[in-house]
Amino acid sequence: MSLKLPPLNPRPPSWKWIVCGLLLLASAINYMDRQTLAGASVRITREFGLSQTQYGQVEAVFGYAFAAGSVVFGWAADRFGIRGLYALVLVLWSIAGFATGMVSNANELFLCRAFLGFFEAGHWPCAIRTTRLLLDERQRSMGNGLLQSGASLGAILTPLILRVLMGDPNVAGGWRTPFLVVGAAGLLWIIPWFLLVRASDLTGNRAGPVSSGSQPGTAPAASLLSVLLSTRMFVLLATIACINTTWQVLRAWLVKFLQEGRGYTEAQALYFNSAWFGAADIGCLAAGAIAARLAHRGMDVHASRVWVFAGCALLCASAGAVPWLAQGAPLLIVLALVAAGALGVFPLYHAFTQDLPGEHQGKITGIAGVAAWVLPAQAQRLFGIVVDRTGSFDLGLALAGFLPLLALFPLWLLWNHGRTPTPKAMGSRL
Repeated sequence: MSLKLPPLNPRPPSWKWIVCGLLLLASAINYMDRQTLAGASVRITREFGLSQTQYGQVEAVFGYAFAAGSVVFGWAADRFGIRGLYALVLVLWSIAGFATGMVSNANELFLCRAFLGFFEAGHWPCAIRTTRLLLDERQRSMGNGLLQSGASLGAILTPLILRVLMGDPNVAGGWRTPFLVVGAAGLLWIIPWFLLVRASDLTGNRAGPVSSGSQPGTAPAASLLSVLLSTRMFVLLATIACINTTWQVLRAWLVKFLQEGRGYTEAQALYFNSAWFGAADIGCLAAGAIAARLAHRGMDVHASRVWVFAGCALLCASAGAVPWLAQGAPLLIVLALVAAGALGVFPLYHAFTQDLPGEHQGKITGIAGVAAWVLPAQAQRLFGIVVDRTGSFDLGLALAGFLPLLALFPLWLLWNHGRTPTPKAMGSRL
């Protein structure tokens, strides 16, 4: 006689949104470890005698390492269980963040940022695969909005933590304490993750696309090569290269721009940096919610995403006004609008990636991560060179704001290229 184990208790409907909230916290931790450097950048560059170009290279090495980690962990997310892999990468990037607070020279700083970038790359393949498994097509923009908004939540908290923990700007080494505190705190996330999520919760493809007209899991599997050579993959690579360059340039240089480019004090720059990420969070949540709302009201899912993406891209383009704005309220308002648009495009991008075959979700996210970080890494280095040569941050910030508009056109024109649109989609096409 075989022994039958009792079935596991079914998950309540709210459970998947609780898990999405936990993913939000993981994004927050990810960004707290990352953004601590940008918030303390003026002190660190002064203590180690770094030029703007060298600071750009510190940010660049993080980007290149993130690109490499994206490939490794993108493959791993499809090959191994997400539950254990996610916990592992979070532990490793937390250790790298903690170690940054103990560096004694610029070379050690470079090394710690490389390890941080490599292991932080595991967050996105794991998180995006999790939301794809938990949510259906109509829910993913909102779920991805929660996931992405965690980035700005962590970034909102980081300047405030820095303001408390760094102490007197004239005291050397005060920037080290936040790295130690944030790195250690990241390890606590693992506890609710293992309590809330079972390995069996993240297998298969239960949610599936709702627009396919078939039952989840019945679509024929597509080869990875066919996906990589598809028009949609080209569109995704172009899109993420543009929008992540905008976001990473703004994230890394805003505090320096405010202090060294517009004459704000460290305290003023940190407080506004926190508010800036708050505006980004609002834009992120609003973009995901509006796209989901439009789809539920009957608009074609693709059209709803593209319309909202266009609105966010226009907000980003307002960065073009920065060179003509001195210290004051108009400058800060424009920067807040740019923040809302710059992060608002991300939940829409993640939803587009989830339209590709689910069996390759981790690898798709990982390969896209290469495009997401190689261009920003180059942009960080070039940004520093331009600042050193011109003595101004303005041109780089203005140019970065226009990149999401470039990404809009392939999304609009090429995403459904070669596909037969449904009557509903034809009626909703832009």
